[in-house]
Amino acid sequence: MTQVFGCADTARRPEAIAAAAGAVKTGRLVVMPTDTVYGIGADAFDSAAVASLLAAKGRGRDMPVGVLVGSWHTIEGLVFSVPQSARELIRAFWPGALSLVVQQAPSLQWDLGDARGTVMLRMPLHPVAIELLREVGPMAVSSANISGRPAATTAAEAHRQLGDLAEVYLDAGPSQEQAASTIVDLTGPAPRLLREGPVSAAAIADVLGVDVASLTA
Repeated sequence: MTQVFGCADTARRPEAIAAAAGAVKTGRLVVMPTDTVYGIGADAFDSAAVASLLAAKGRGRDMPVGVLVGSWHTIEGLVFSVPQSARELIRAFWPGALSLVVQQAPSLQWDLGDARGTVMLRMPLHPVAIELLREVGPMAVSSANISGRPAATTAAEAHRQLGDLAEVYLDAGPSQEQAASTIVDLTGPAPRLLREGPVSAAAIADVLGVDVASLTA
């Protein structure tokens, strides 16, 4: 049975986090707030749960799921080699609305879709998300909506689209940014902007010391 927990009251938040963590650890899906939009998430290392996530969204393996982490240090075990460009962007924008596509560590036993040896990582700027991630570890998370429909910026919107496909909904009010994260691909010879969101191309170019035009070339 689907459970909805209000997380605005910090006194009741531990109960909500415990319920969500229990669901994740037993292979279920949860809907969680982030600073950008609401996400539907699963244990990143549970391939069956990730497959359920893709099915819930009506999304194919050709659109692999990104991973949210609860600390900067977590990525050291997930990435083959952290590029200097990634370290600079992490220092500038994490936690926040910037997702980085990097080469994953080849030893990782997970299946996020047809990612071709890469993984998209982000550390969200949201206390509820961080608490859950620090409880359960890296989570495979995608926007909490049916593929092709608008991303949910409230728990109620997510519930209208996903219903009982998620075991637990964590409701922390409207998302702050109301837009999906900016995505930068760092797997090639030069950083490449895949999607511009709350973190602007100009801000990224400034941190990396490059021209904005080079990010979209």
